[in-house]
Amino acid sequence: MRFCNLGSGSSGNATLIEAQDGSTTVRVLVDCGLTLRELTARLAQRGCSPADLGAVFVTHEHSDHVGCATALMRKHRVPVWMSEGTWRGFAREHAPPAELRFARDGEPVAVGTLELRPYTVPHDAREPLQLTVSDGRHRLGVLTDAGVETERIVQELQHCTALLLECNHDLDLLAASDYPYFLKRRIAGPRGHLSNPSAAGILSRCRHAGLKHVVAAHLSERNNRPELAAGTLAEVLGTRHEDIVVADPRQGSPWLDLH
Repeated sequence: MRFCNLGSGSSGNATLIEAQDGSTTVRVLVDCGLTLRELTARLAQRGCSPADLGAVFVTHEHSDHVGCATALMRKHRVPVWMSEGTWRGFAREHAPPAELRFARDGEPVAVGTLELRPYTVPHDAREPLQLTVSDGRHRLGVLTDAGVETERIVQELQHCTALLLECNHDLDLLAASDYPYFLKRRIAGPRGHLSNPSAAGILSRCRHAGLKHVVAAHLSERNNRPELAAGTLAEVLGTRHEDIVVADPRQGSPWLDLH
């Protein structure tokens, strides 16, 4: 099992996960917050195409996450999983496409040899779900777009081989930014985004000897810096900040192997 981020931030989010199922490669995409053309180009850089995807899981209806979901269903007939609230939050049609699948909190979703386990998070969306993905031996935990740490989040992210954690903002940079007060309040609020210290707090409760990779994701381009996010997480792990992978908004991350 391996994964790579294709881009993370307000300009668009997508993470590709691969596992072997016998002689077949199973591929799942978490979020597709890009245009179909851009997503196709970034997938091609990783050696696949939209038609190779076994499923897409959309965490919530904000445009930097849902992106080209409808186009993927209609053009490539890819099954797309999301909560019913997410669908109602962005759909402009009454009849769901045949490829749409509704995910529910705590109900596992099987895609070949992979098991996706959705869980609820606090965020200003209709019915947001984040998830863990497992091939039965290794486990990736995905957490972006959450306002605060909850016991449920910490519980779901236990014993992961890799974590992709939102580090949206540095508190001082956000406070000093020219964002209007209401937006600062929304970002830092309980249904907004995780700060570097908030992500570090979650990591401190989920770290264990088998944790192999930590990726800092969904960084604000104006209110954070890669070295600040990486340094905060590295301090928790007692390692160098160079050992933390920071997902780039346009380049994403390299492949990371969970074996």
